[in-house]
Amino acid sequence: MLLTETAASLLNNLWDKKRMADIFSKRKRSYIMSRVRGKNTSPEVALRKILRGCGHRYRLHYGKQMIDIAFPKERVALFMDGCFWHKCPKHFRMPRSNTAFWKRKINGNAQRDKRETALLKKKGWTVVRIWEHELRNEKIRVLGRIRKFLGDMDGVRKEQGSHIRG
Repeated sequence: MLLTETAASLLNNLWDKKRMADIFSKRKRSYIMSRVRGKNTSPEVALRKILRGCGHRYRLHYGKQMIDIAFPKERVALFMDGCFWHKCPKHFRMPRSNTAFWKRKINGNAQRDKRETALLKKKGWTVVRIWEHELRNEKIRVLGRIRKFLGDMDGVRKEQGSHIRG
């Protein structure tokens, strides 16, 4: 069954009314956006705590690609991608205001991610990209994915512990 233009227009209007307008003034929104960090985000810090607790050692914001969490010896690069900023297929919603700017910004981020991933792979790195929602909802699974590339560190951790005490 085909929708008439009028019916399609009505459905679009209903859909638009369900979305919320920005509740902050332009000045307040500008302040909020200025506080968004590119490094040491909450999900990134949470992932680092988990890795450190498992005995993994890593480098932060490594190399020209600014790898969020790097394991240079194993040549594993972890990127903690926010659902909004990196265009998560599950959660990303394009803002309704200033759409041209946001399309350019978000699509540029996604293209840069693909370019950097390809470059690192070409240099022999394994690239693991973790969505913000994965870390929030599936910590064990995320850690399993990472450990698959790093190997089990439990033995190394025990050896390091006995070495430090000895």
